[in-house]
Amino acid sequence: MGTGSVDLDKALNGCAQGDRLALRQIFDQEAGRLVAIAQRIVRRRELAEEVVQESFIRIWTHAHQYRRESGSARGWIYAIVRNRALNTLRDGKREQNVENVETLRDDHLTDEIVAAWHRLDRNSQLYECLGSLDETKRQGILMAYVSGYSHGEIAGRLRLPLGTTKSWIRRGLLALRECMA
Repeated sequence: MGTGSVDLDKALNGCAQGDRLALRQIFDQEAGRLVAIAQRIVRRRELAEEVVQESFIRIWTHAHQYRRESGSARGWIYAIVRNRALNTLRDGKREQNVENVETLRDDHLTDEIVAAWHRLDRNSQLYECLGSLDETKRQGILMAYVSGYSHGEIAGRLRLPLGTTKSWIRRGLLALRECMA
């Protein structure tokens, strides 16, 4: 599409109408970042590329389900990739080896998550809204949506019951949505 950025709302609408160029535009603009997100979750480049390919099939076949009033087009697209990556893990398409389990326990990953929050523009509404959450909720949301951890992994890292973790993340997201509105 050149130097300008693609209007993802229009592109998704185009996909819903069967416009293959619209899908190509989304791919050209977002694929690199989507592969990086998927790779952070599945930890293997070739598997991340497969996740993104499957996600674009889903974007193409389900574009008619996107509703602007429910959230941003980018958020909808990224959620598909994130969910596909997490499903890939759950489906056992990735070996869970001891090295990965130890990596999850490393303290430097917690530092990385906190650093992601601190890298946000301090004058942005998102920074302010995240700052209004208590530390555990903020950390849980960042672990899920920046680092791609599953709720189970977050519960293990924070040493909380799974149900509590899910509830805190859900409440934190609701508070963020309300704050951002």
